[in-house]
Amino acid sequence: MSEHDGTETTKAAEPREAFPAEVTARLERDAKEIIGRYPRPRSALLPLLHLVQSEEGHVSKAGMRFCADQLDITLAEVNAVATFYTMYRRRPGGDYQVGVCTNTLCAVMGGDEIFETLKEHLGVGNSETTEDGKVTLEHVECNAACDFAPVVMVNWEFFDNQTPEKAKQLVDDLRLGKDVAPTRGPSSLCTWKQNSRILAGFEDGRAGEGVQAAAPSLAGLRLARERGWKAPDPGDLPARPAEQDEEDAK
Repeated sequence: MSEHDGTETTKAAEPREAFPAEVTARLERDAKEIIGRYPRPRSALLPLLHLVQSEEGHVSKAGMRFCADQLDITLAEVNAVATFYTMYRRRPGGDYQVGVCTNTLCAVMGGDEIFETLKEHLGVGNSETTEDGKVTLEHVECNAACDFAPVVMVNWEFFDNQTPEKAKQLVDDLRLGKDVAPTRGPSSLCTWKQNSRILAGFEDGRAGEGVQAAAPSLAGLRLARERGWKAPDPGDLPARPAEQDEEDAK
């Protein structure tokens, strides 16, 4: 037997991880809808990864294999994308992903203290999950809500102007199964799996619920209206320095 033949035999003996047949059939129906949104099938990889994550709570080898099969691309291509974006979990986690912003503004406003407090309170480190499987804690570089710093996000919903005590109460309520309402957005939280399905493009009809933008975010717009400020007319902009030099040289 040649060396090449031996390699092929070894590969053939490796188990091919896959979803059960009934799960595959169900996901294939959703995948067909997702792929149909794009002019090229491979463009659907990001929402497909969210779809398989909604099934297991993370992107498993079976999930990546499903994406590769649906898009006719290699497992390596899927893995390269799944490991690049932090919104895809590579191992099982909690029902609620609690992300504490520790970027500059949130950090100086108390984000670092909140993160350290929650690590001690929950008994977990960064990207670790509580023993009851309810909460996965992580620090994030920016929650895109600097005007409400320090900010905590749960499954990508905002909890603004947090303190260590408020954050502890938040995670305690999540673990006890109490109703928890974000500061802005919908009146209740989805689980991580439910949210992953939404990110795959299957709306839950709640996108317009609650406050979408609060006073700090709208302060600039309010001032502009009060003072009559408007954006410059694109057809009447002052000459840029290089253009002005050329005009003066004529």
